[in-house]
Amino acid sequence: MSSPNFIDYVKFNSRSGHGGAGCLHFHREKFIQKGGPDGGNGGRGGHVILRGNAQLWTLLHLKYRKHVIASNGEAGEAQNQTGADGQDEIIEVPLGTVAKDAETGEVRCEINEDGQEFILTRGGRGGKGNLFFATSTNQAPQHAQPGEPGIEEWIILELKLLADVGLVGFPNAGKSTLLSIVSAAKPKIADYPFTTLTPNLGVVAYRDGLSFVMADIPGIIEGAAEGKGLGIRFLRHIERNSLLLFLVPADAKDIKSEFEILLNELKKYNPELLDKKRMLAISKSDMLDEELMAEMKKELPADIPAVFISSITQQGITELKDTIWRLLHS
Repeated sequence: MSSPNFIDYVKFNSRSGHGGAGCLHFHREKFIQKGGPDGGNGGRGGHVILRGNAQLWTLLHLKYRKHVIASNGEAGEAQNQTGADGQDEIIEVPLGTVAKDAETGEVRCEINEDGQEFILTRGGRGGKGNLFFATSTNQAPQHAQPGEPGIEEWIILELKLLADVGLVGFPNAGKSTLLSIVSAAKPKIADYPFTTLTPNLGVVAYRDGLSFVMADIPGIIEGAAEGKGLGIRFLRHIERNSLLLFLVPADAKDIKSEFEILLNELKKYNPELLDKKRMLAISKSDMLDEELMAEMKKELPADIPAVFISSITQQGITELKDTIWRLLHS
């Protein structure tokens, strides 16, 4: 997943179709001069529908589509013929897509399954023809309903990545390097902060042909929940992860303090994130000897599993995978 092609936010105008008008008509034949009413109903307007597609990973295909317009229903006809329904406009979206009302922020739906459909903007109902209004006391109604107008609204789509493991850490903590080592993903890697500007996904191969999905999220800094750095734009991707893997480099001034800052940012963004399983990996551990590692272990948080790893020397990578797999399935 290359950076320019990863789009996780789009805003567009959604317009459903108008319902068709009911028909005002009376039956006429050669030998029937004053037949009864036979005006048919109008067809409904087309819906705007979201449909989940497991083959999509981004909202890129909607980036330049600012207007989504469904067609109108057709008017009813004589001989009680119902007008054709307007054609629905179906928008395919990746799993993990959330639709919101752009004005109120109300969440309209969340698409999590392949083939799942949700009527986002409902088409107008077709009007009733004059046959519908015929009664024993009004056998020749002189009116039919107009079609119901469609709805026009602005919609926001946000994508939350569906991954088993989310990498959480400060910029330059080694998240992208780790993902490139344990999977076939090729995120941008460089020796400066905020190298990763968009999330990256990688499938990590485990034992006996098993695997799990890992997501590299752009680095968090203190104050991210208030919008500092890359802000909360990418924090929403962490909401979908089963396990949070915190990465803190071995050369950090205070590993426990950095871990607590990261944890606090997640808490301020969404307290429910603290209910997720989590573990700690000390990256760049190839610079440590056994004695120093033993001393550092004493200072680490006692309530979560911790592993010392090095993406360069592969130190601790097998132990890391084993711990992740155990936590995912416990």
